[in-house]
Amino acid sequence: METDLSRVTLRPFSLTGAHDFLRWASDVRSFTSEEEALVFMRDACLPHPWRRSISIDDRSIGFISVFPETGDDRFKAHIGYGLSHEYWGKGIATRAVSIAVPQVFNDLPHVLRLQAFVQTQNKASQRVLEKVGFQREGLLRKYSYVKGEIHDVFVYSLLSPDLLPLP
Repeated sequence: METDLSRVTLRPFSLTGAHDFLRWASDVRSFTSEEEALVFMRDACLPHPWRRSISIDDRSIGFISVFPETGDDRFKAHIGYGLSHEYWGKGIATRAVSIAVPQVFNDLPHVLRLQAFVQTQNKASQRVLEKVGFQREGLLRKYSYVKGEIHDVFVYSLLSPDLLPLP
């Protein structure tokens, strides 16, 4: 069944959405209860400088986080995202990132460079970034440690003048 991408929105996290959060977040982290999810949402999601819930019909199905640098590097930020596996391959991540990028550059006007690191084997995430206008800049060997393994990653960037219209 095809997903109506106009139903995809980004919204701030809310503690009332812990049940939905727990459904997809357990794909990424090992939460064992709604209480653990609430604590994580309260302590990590709500105070984060730029983290949004990817939602369909106001139901959380993933996240986008932007981590602005500080000091002399405050002109750049890192973007990351995750989506419940049941929604993979439906264009939702591309839609969500394309919504997020102009918001990030608007909300953080000092940010000129948005960058992402993607594991070399994650072709789907590479396509998401490329569809939104990110450019692959290079390979970082043995750069990322995830779930007990060290991975090579590609670095992608999007500069504020590179913005493309929403698909």
